[in-house]
Amino acid sequence: MPSNFNIQSPPFDRLSKSQQKQLVESLDVAYYRQGDNILKAEQPCNSLFVLIKGGVEERSADSGEIYAHYAAEDLFDVRGLVNESGLSKHTYVALEDTLSYLLPKEVFLSLYQENGQFAAYFDNNLARRQSLLESAHKQQNLAEFILTKVDSSIYHPPIVLSASLSLQQATQALKEHSVDAALVELSASDSRINAMPQPQFGIITRTNLLHAIMLNGHAASDPLGPITSYPVFQCQDGDFLFNAMITMTRNKMKRLMVCDGDTPIGMLDMTQILSSFSTHSHVLSLQIARADSIEELALASNRQRKLVEGLLNNGIRTRFIMELISAVNEQIIDKAFQLVVPPALHDHCCLVVLGSEGRGEQILKTDQDNALIIQDGLEWHQCESVMETLTHTLQQLGYPLCPGQVMVNNPKWVRSQAQWKQTIERWVDRATAETVMNLAIFADAHAVAGNQSLLDPVLSHLSNLMKEQELKLAEFTKPALSFSVPLTLFGNVKSSKSGLDIKQGGIFPIVHGIRALSLENGIKSKNTFNRIETLVQAKVLEPDTADNLSEALKLFFKLRLGQQLANQHTHNKLYTSQLDRGERDILRHSLHVVKKFKQWLGYHYQIKD
Repeated sequence: MPSNFNIQSPPFDRLSKSQQKQLVESLDVAYYRQGDNILKAEQPCNSLFVLIKGGVEERSADSGEIYAHYAAEDLFDVRGLVNESGLSKHTYVALEDTLSYLLPKEVFLSLYQENGQFAAYFDNNLARRQSLLESAHKQQNLAEFILTKVDSSIYHPPIVLSASLSLQQATQALKEHSVDAALVELSASDSRINAMPQPQFGIITRTNLLHAIMLNGHAASDPLGPITSYPVFQCQDGDFLFNAMITMTRNKMKRLMVCDGDTPIGMLDMTQILSSFSTHSHVLSLQIARADSIEELALASNRQRKLVEGLLNNGIRTRFIMELISAVNEQIIDKAFQLVVPPALHDHCCLVVLGSEGRGEQILKTDQDNALIIQDGLEWHQCESVMETLTHTLQQLGYPLCPGQVMVNNPKWVRSQAQWKQTIERWVDRATAETVMNLAIFADAHAVAGNQSLLDPVLSHLSNLMKEQELKLAEFTKPALSFSVPLTLFGNVKSSKSGLDIKQGGIFPIVHGIRALSLENGIKSKNTFNRIETLVQAKVLEPDTADNLSEALKLFFKLRLGQQLANQHTHNKLYTSQLDRGERDILRHSLHVVKKFKQWLGYHYQIKD
């Protein structure tokens, strides 16, 4: 069979010579016309497809949502070959005339089972959406960009002016419509037009008008036609936005006319392209930075959920989403601080976020958890009213009030640097249920606004008080053991109509147990995953234990996020009925990891039931 198959490309280069020969001899070639369904969802997948030329689009079976594009040398559908059902989850459609190698399922599975390195390549690719996307997220964002199309949500309706208008009238028209460019319908007498089978259009901008009068000696009463730029480059409604951007780049322009056939229906400029990608983090960051009011900041803040949905739907792993959203949240909260707190005080106080926000593990907005550190010696009489305003502002931006009142509008969470040190000492000495949780919350403190250097001495004081203090740490660790793991007597996942509280039963024991170990060993990292990695380096945790804990925690976050988005809620309940068999199996395994870790914590700190 095909002698030009690239057997040296990954993963086929991992096969032995005899296996490579078996593969090449088993290959077939198939041709698909544009629009053909290569694979349909819920139908048997009988081959591995390796594209020779053409293009294929992977789509959702029900909504038509696009997941990926495949081109020459790309391969699919491994998932359909290795899963128990043997069925393809999505539909694969030829975008153009396409030629593909076909490797029969039985041959692929034979090689998969015989060659561990070959199998590992595919296993890593399948897992990459959850755990290995640091280097791939840029390509995923680019894919999202490429798949977006020009539509009326991106461009604005065109303003069409007559070529006979004066420059002054044209300027007034741009001002009235609050635009900086308009189309100009040119007359047949315009010397630049040879033939007019249909109306021809030029474009005029504020810059054109300014240069015409100030630099080129035109009078305000001169007609518009002669200074109009012609021709106007265009794109069609429904074109890929990426192609529109290429046209702009090649022709060194900022605007395109959007047409339906020959009829202009819109104007598209670079700012609209950027706005259409408000779900992209860099554009959202730009909007936050440019916000001059709470209202403008709220517009940017409200796009966060769309950002999360876009990233998750594009296969971006949950840990990366956490890191990204944490950075966005910091920018929003910092901007709110700048807008509310008088500038003269920015260097004399520090706003810190606590709990999951402080650890960088928050995705969807939940309760505010924050505190304020004031520089010693500062007399700030309006502090209480300003913090009340800040709390209300954050609420406006989508951060709900904390039921436990762990917020800067509560004087208990607003103190000078010296007062915070004294407060932490009392919490450590008392070791009540309330003070232990206060310590846990503050141990994750992360500075986001103001003079961030004010936090370090306070956290260092906390670390010194807790480091190697086994008795204190035993009391501190007890809450991690207080919630039962939701497993039945026979080791299966408990099912409940009201849902499984994954925070209590899975997330909190890992997060709090790792937090205790980090305090014991003087580890400064806040993020749980980073803490786990550092504990391995310090030889506190075995690498296998650490890997299992990290994978379990990532799974809990991912399943919770998926159901929060699907069910439009923000609570911590998982409904096992909404999980497929594979997800339930992995969940069961992960909960057993939690159970084993809790047993290890009890032994490590000598905590009796």
